Amino acid sequence: MTRLSYAKIDQTILDTLSPPKWTYWGILALLLMGVLVGAACWTYQIFIGIGVGGQNNPVAWGTYLINFVFWVGIAHSGTLISAILHLFRAGWRNPIARAAETMTVFAVCVAGLFPFIHLGRVWQVYYMLPIPTQRLLWPNFLSPLMFDVIAISTYLTVSSLFWYTGMLPDLAAVRDRSTGTRRKVFTFLSLGWSGAHEQWRHYTRGYLFFAALATPLVISVHSVVSWDFALGIVPGWHTTIFAPYFVAGAIHSGLAMVLTLMIPLRKLFKYEDIITMEVLQNVAKTIVLTGLIVGLAYGTEYFIAWYSHNSIEMEQFRWRALGDFRWGFYFMVLCNTLAPLLFLFKKVRTTIASLFIISLVVNFGMWWERCVIIVGGVAHGCAPHAWGLYRPTMIEFGIMFGTFCLFFFFFMLFAKHLPSVSMTEMKETLEGGHDHAA
Repeated sequence: MTRLSYAKIDQTILDTLSPPKWTYWGILALLLMGVLVGAACWTYQIFIGIGVGGQNNPVAWGTYLINFVFWVGIAHSGTLISAILHLFRAGWRNPIARAAETMTVFAVCVAGLFPFIHLGRVWQVYYMLPIPTQRLLWPNFLSPLMFDVIAISTYLTVSSLFWYTGMLPDLAAVRDRSTGTRRKVFTFLSLGWSGAHEQWRHYTRGYLFFAALATPLVISVHSVVSWDFALGIVPGWHTTIFAPYFVAGAIHSGLAMVLTLMIPLRKLFKYEDIITMEVLQNVAKTIVLTGLIVGLAYGTEYFIAWYSHNSIEMEQFRWRALGDFRWGFYFMVLCNTLAPLLFLFKKVRTTIASLFIISLVVNFGMWWERCVIIVGGVAHGCAPHAWGLYRPTMIEFGIMFGTFCLFFFFFMLFAKHLPSVSMTEMKETLEGGHDHAA
């Protein structure tokens, strides 16, 4: 393989913005059909009622809350990965940082749909807005759900600015190589970037500021999401470990999603010289670490239940491991803790197929972890007469399928119309003397 240079980086990344082939439009059309399926299921639920879902007593939330927490976790991990690794000057983050930041913005948008989906009477959402009216209806700012709205809105704003700020030099590079309408669009998006010394000085300071701001913000926001559970008295939820537990799980799932997205992108866009095997190995090693932290959290939950000598709490975790839902618990442990340990073997973490498969396993395992927490908690609560299991309906599966298609639809639009790898940061790596040749 040839050694990377400035010209090689520009050529490789800008070539991805060339007019797409019919296969791209075919995949995009299939994803759009999936989005329409989800929209049709949601429309059916609006007209018929929320009862078409599998929610029942005692499981009143189901897949809607599971997917909300899952996508919020994916969203938080993207910026966290990019920001923390930037502060620590980890050179191997440069090829994947843009994808992680993009994943954050789109995942937040998808997660924001689920409160509306679960609302049922979505046309009355304006009652939740802090608009001064004669009704004098105001949100309850003491409610943990209001904490979520404020925290996630703030996080969406900061992460979007972090993402867009990092793209400014690359947008200007695309502008300089474009003509016609495309040039006008990128001229607007690049905000007058000329590459002057003063602009670079403000850019580096601003990007560093957003990275420093995003790191504690991400940790605090996902902690707020965990408090929705911890503030309840449901067995298995009422624990102080949920804040670090959720943050660790978010990083774990986000790293896996980065691999899931970047491995196909690496092949399709011929990024082998940029997203090297060393970069993928470093991501895999980090997944091993986060998987061990998640496994420690699983064990700590059981230790807390045993140490508390609370009969209800002990019964909850006994049922989780030995009851009707036990297969879900062991499947969760297998996917999130044991499967990533395969990356300890060099042959596994240097094989593209195994990297991709294990990343999919971890993603599904983290989704299932949310299912075990949410469904397992309320299905086997304090009152034995209210015990029951949850079975989602095809409407719920259709909506969930549509939201996943929506996420990948947005990401494919981004990958083909905007630089999916930061040219600026790759050039900074070369300036630092690091060899990124494959």
